[in-house]
Amino acid sequence: MSDVEITTYPGLDPRVSIVRLGETVDAVFVRTARFNVLVDTLDTPDACRQALALLEGPVRDRPLVVVNSHMDWDHFWGNVAVGDRAVIIAHETALQRYRAPSVREVLREKAAEEERYRSVELLAPSVTFSGSMCLDGGDLTLELLHTPGHTPDHVAVWIPELKTCLAVDAVEDPIPEVWSDDPKHLRALLASLSMIQGLGAEHVVLAHGQTSSPAIVAKNLAYFSELMRRAKAVDWGAHASDDLPLPAGLGLFDVTAEPPGFPPEMRAFYDAFHRTNLRAVVRTLREGGAARG
Repeated sequence: MSDVEITTYPGLDPRVSIVRLGETVDAVFVRTARFNVLVDTLDTPDACRQALALLEGPVRDRPLVVVNSHMDWDHFWGNVAVGDRAVIIAHETALQRYRAPSVREVLREKAAEEERYRSVELLAPSVTFSGSMCLDGGDLTLELLHTPGHTPDHVAVWIPELKTCLAVDAVEDPIPEVWSDDPKHLRALLASLSMIQGLGAEHVVLAHGQTSSPAIVAKNLAYFSELMRRAKAVDWGAHASDDLPLPAGLGLFDVTAEPPGFPPEMRAFYDAFHRTNLRAVVRTLREGGAARG
């Protein structure tokens, strides 16, 4: 079983805590005057229970509200740990993803690979919304913003009083991944990134990348702009975007800066993201469009 820790970032308000599951994912716990909010439940009920035990004092002293940012396995598979004590809120499109056969197929695959996933029971969100939703905690407001593109159901959380955005997977270091090669998903991701940038946040908390630097938003937008610029110069009749090797100058760290201390074992993971993004850019170019935020 992976270890969970409660941590923070320099300057982050003490009412906001990072719930870190090793290198796998970060969830976020927010304490307001009226209730506590857990944004995402990690990848197993056991991991979520570990987090709740570490947060036992703050969790027990007021009602708990849970937000599922989206239906990716590492963000909601811990729902069963809170299902009997909290409402679980997600965007309405999350239920469509939850009901898709692929969700259970991913669970079967991961359970075959790792024993800790064999005890996972899937639990759907209990409350959904369209557009945006506001949670009034008295001292803090949590605005749930639909930020599609990485996935159709993705939600980020904006806390205006703290100038803090919980961007989850809409922003990622070094890069986020678009949902598919359909140009509409690329446009949606760029629009979501632009929306987050427009908030003027002082902290942008990621689920992957272990940073709260708002500069990552601009870095993500610059990556897609540069990817589009370089892709325009390639004759895609002679190249398939998923061929190995990529055309010269179109490798991941040709297009964006490598994070300091970037683990070598993560390169293949983000190379796959990069190839998905490139396919979306190439399809956009072939259809005569331009990806715009």
